[in-house]
Amino acid sequence: MFDSEFFIYLNKLLMFMGLDIQLTVDNEAQILTPAYLSSEVVVFNKHSLSRTFCNLMCRKNVVDGETELEQIGRITKVDISPIKDMEKYWDESDIEDHLSLIENENERQDFLQSINDDKTAITNNISKVDKTITELIEKLLLIDNLHDLLFDNGFDNLDNQTYFADFKTDKGDGYIGNNFGQDLRNFKRFIDYVKENASETIFFRYG
Repeated sequence: MFDSEFFIYLNKLLMFMGLDIQLTVDNEAQILTPAYLSSEVVVFNKHSLSRTFCNLMCRKNVVDGETELEQIGRITKVDISPIKDMEKYWDESDIEDHLSLIENENERQDFLQSINDDKTAITNNISKVDKTITELIEKLLLIDNLHDLLFDNGFDNLDNQTYFADFKTDKGDGYIGNNFGQDLRNFKRFIDYVKENASETIFFRYG
């Protein structure tokens, strides 16, 4: 992925300002309709990811060691790269904003090439992501003490003892207060929903 100062800065903002993470897809105009978005029961209770999950995805930019997500991949022996790669999709508006900050034409072309490479790499990724989330859920159901197995690298902004505990129990309202188990189950429900509606590429949007 293009290692720009802008992207690192964005992720740090997400950590410290409490911004959110949203699941979306290549055919979002057909999926994320006004009717769907107005259905609070579906969107917030069944398909949303918590702000803590957003912070989990951003950990790589604030800790030096192995992040909790990487630790979970190692513990479960699940390849979590399809989840990490979901950050590689850039919206057109974000691309334009970043291009406006680059004056050197060679750097602009390098940036655009990197963006295109990343988008190509995750195109049609939904089956890979589905397999990853399904495997994580199945394997974490067998681990009762995940919260005790994770190292916070000296900076526990996730509240590991709460967020990663009680994996089998939905502890939040679908957004606020979700634990990791509930976030993964919401993730899986969203995947199932969009696959039924012909989505092929799934990615994260921050905002």
